[in-house]
Amino acid sequence: MTASTARGSEARSSAIMAVGTLLSRVLGFLRQLLLVYALGLGSTVTDTFVNANNLPNLIFLLVAGGVFNTVLVPQILKASRAPDRGADYISRLLTLGVVVTFVLTALVTVGAPIVMRLTTSDYSPQQLALATVFAYWCLPQIFFYGLYALLTQVLNAHGAFGPAMWAPLVNNVVAIAGLGMFIWIFGTNAANPHTIEAWGTPQTLLVAGASTVGVVIQTTMLFIPVGRLGLGLRPRFGWRGVGLGAAAKIGVWTLATTAVGQLTFLYLMKIASQPGAVREQLREAGNPSWQFIPGNTVLEMASQLYLLPHSIIALSLATVLFNRMTAASQAGDRRGVRIALSHGLRTMAVATVFSALALFALAAPLGRFFSGGSASDGVMLAQTLSILALSTPFLSANFMMSRVFYSYEDAKTPFKVQVWLGILNVVGATVIQFLPARYIIFAIATLYTVGNILSVVLSGAYLRRKLGHLDGVTVARSYIRMGYAALGAAVAGGLAVWLLGGLSSRGFIWSSSFAALLSIIVIGVAMLLVYLVLLRLFGVTELRDLLRPIMARLTGRGEPAPSSAQTAHDAGAGASYDAGAGYEGARFEGAAFGDAGHGSAAPGHLEEPVPRQPVYALRESAPTLSDDTGIIPRISGQFDPSMYRARPESARQEPLPGRRTYQGPPGRNPHFRDV
Repeated sequence: MTASTARGSEARSSAIMAVGTLLSRVLGFLRQLLLVYALGLGSTVTDTFVNANNLPNLIFLLVAGGVFNTVLVPQILKASRAPDRGADYISRLLTLGVVVTFVLTALVTVGAPIVMRLTTSDYSPQQLALATVFAYWCLPQIFFYGLYALLTQVLNAHGAFGPAMWAPLVNNVVAIAGLGMFIWIFGTNAANPHTIEAWGTPQTLLVAGASTVGVVIQTTMLFIPVGRLGLGLRPRFGWRGVGLGAAAKIGVWTLATTAVGQLTFLYLMKIASQPGAVREQLREAGNPSWQFIPGNTVLEMASQLYLLPHSIIALSLATVLFNRMTAASQAGDRRGVRIALSHGLRTMAVATVFSALALFALAAPLGRFFSGGSASDGVMLAQTLSILALSTPFLSANFMMSRVFYSYEDAKTPFKVQVWLGILNVVGATVIQFLPARYIIFAIATLYTVGNILSVVLSGAYLRRKLGHLDGVTVARSYIRMGYAALGAAVAGGLAVWLLGGLSSRGFIWSSSFAALLSIIVIGVAMLLVYLVLLRLFGVTELRDLLRPIMARLTGRGEPAPSSAQTAHDAGAGASYDAGAGYEGARFEGAAFGDAGHGSAAPGHLEEPVPRQPVYALRESAPTLSDDTGIIPRISGQFDPSMYRARPESARQEPLPGRRTYQGPPGRNPHFRDV
């Protein structure tokens, strides 16, 4: 296979993954929207179900997720290079993973009543009983999440990326079908309010049952492509001395980071369940004020809206630039790392700065559209989204900055940052629980925002120790210019929302869900056009850097060969492009130019060239291994398959895994008694 053919194949794989991820996000929003219309955004039943349905993913990440990503996944990826393609060793790891997750799932499911008591606050006996029923149906998902993570890495290790990205679509389709049938049979919450008293087994089957069936199908679908690999995988026992202990020691800081993050998130979710319990008590007492108390479903929906720009833009861009950072850090080139980080922060900000102000300006129509038909619920959603939206750039910036630590294979520093955030969340949540119920969700959203800002401050402080400086002047100039452009677009959008009655309960936006959707489309497009024009006026050139790799991923083609002017422009970031290969064949000459990078800096701002350093070979697509878990700060309990993507390969030369590094024919390892 020629190099160009390989690049084309890799580009097609990237396009498949990108399209699959995007469609999964769209279907995920449709699923959440149907859930809100079926059960209500401010409904006690919805809050109870969301709590129970989020637990499987959170518990899996807390107990097993970090182990899978940090210990088992790297071993699977390395074992695939063995002469037998890792068949014997991977069979043992899969067996171990299945046993661990099955035991964990069984214990947690049997203890569902205790689990629900520990993760909820002030639930009435009736609400706790319903939560426990939901938990019995949802907690078995833990086993299938674990199996999905393992099978995904087996496929990734052998170059099959598509199935694991497309399987979640089927999961969403099954859940959507169940919610659609629920609405068809029992009606929407707006037409026929669904209360705990009126809830029964048929409703549980269509909501919780369909959710779990979707996860089961998502996982079992992967058996087909795994079978086509021809590895002959089967249950195999005998795990002593296979190198898992050494792998666990290497990933101990990542495991600790995951544990701290999940424990604090579970504690926050426990506090977030408190308003729902108070609201149910007021509803039973006939107090109409219950309608104005937001529950954890409002926080969940606002979180998913706020995370959308990060999920689509920041994660993809960070994956590309992580390769550059890793290559530069392994070569001891701090300047190259700074250039890559500066480029990433500025390029990503084109989308995140605009998204922050756009979400803020469009909070009213977004709240109305995702409210399930209730204007009062829409107001609470809009208020929560407004609080979260403004921290969007900080969330993505911290994620990009954390890639630098992982590029140096430094998992200890992210743990320190997570500990500080954990302290903030625990102290904040402890105080928040004493607030009036109607303010608790808003306070938690504020806590998330403060945490995102603090994480950037902490990461920046640690990075300055490692890199000397962060090209702050250039980054600040770009952010200011983008901020002005986004602010102009937000002012135009806010004015349009006001003219359409977004600030009045009798306005057009609040008249119907269709009116809200129409307003979102019209105002959103207008804001985007204004933003693009202002970017041009302010001389923000990072827009081209953002669009080029995204379009290349979506079209499945390499990036077009740059013009001579563009080549000179990109040289400021230390990158040179191989014609026709784009990022797929990019060469990164990290110290070729100064730290100023490129983008909004004026011509001539670049430092004088310094002697070229060795060229770093990079590959963006089909990554294989890294200590980076990819786990983003938890703000939503929803399962995210992107957490189990393969990562770029470590430069460390390690023996292929296997008992006493045996690399002979499969089934002939003398150190295993049973073979």
